[in-house]
Amino acid sequence: MKENKYDNPDFFDQYSRMTRSVEGLKGAGEWHMLQKMLPEFEGKRVLDLGCGFGWHCAYVVEHGAVSVTGIDLSEKMLEEARKRNNSPRIAYKCMAVEDFEFLPDTFDIVISSLTFHYLASFDDICRNVNRCLSQGGTFVFSVEHPVFTAYGSQDWYCDQEGNRLHWPVDNYFGEGLRRSTFLGEEVVKYHKTLTTYINGLLKSGFEITELVEAQPQKELVETILDMKDELRRPMMLLISATKK
Repeated sequence: MKENKYDNPDFFDQYSRMTRSVEGLKGAGEWHMLQKMLPEFEGKRVLDLGCGFGWHCAYVVEHGAVSVTGIDLSEKMLEEARKRNNSPRIAYKCMAVEDFEFLPDTFDIVISSLTFHYLASFDDICRNVNRCLSQGGTFVFSVEHPVFTAYGSQDWYCDQEGNRLHWPVDNYFGEGLRRSTFLGEEVVKYHKTLTTYINGLLKSGFEITELVEAQPQKELVETILDMKDELRRPMMLLISATKK
């Protein structure tokens, strides 16, 4: 399903006010961990799947990439990317990840931030990314953690006073479509188990080099309301792999 809530003006306005939208990478709770997993970009050709505002595109150009292709389904996202993170070495393309032409040996590095839980098939992504990577190329991505996506509602279980008691995890092995509320809108996502993420990479010819269940940076926990609750369960899964 190619759902695009981000071109809805009200939804986009709310998204634009989020900390990660305003402050960029330093406002993303997982960035301090994801940054350490990234390879050297000097002289590399990079693909960013689901590039959003283009923060990662700008980062890799600043660190020496010769070219970056950023694709996203939302034209409003890309309009903002061109305003905030423009460069002659960045080419932004408006399209679904599933529709991109993954030609052989066209990129040295593929990155993606919080996109694949919106796509039905992770196996298809792995095969396509492997095809377009050069030999020994790197694939680094973040997704919502399976513990976070399993139940579907993506909300805490609270008592009558609204105190957060626990995070519900149910129907973990029943992969597939989930409906949750994000910024006041119903959003469709696809739950996948940890097994699916790991085996999808292995079956497609990748060697996994690092896996991290990300925790937010200490400074964000101390300054952002409710961020301390992100230490009670994993929200994000980060994985890096190389093409064998």
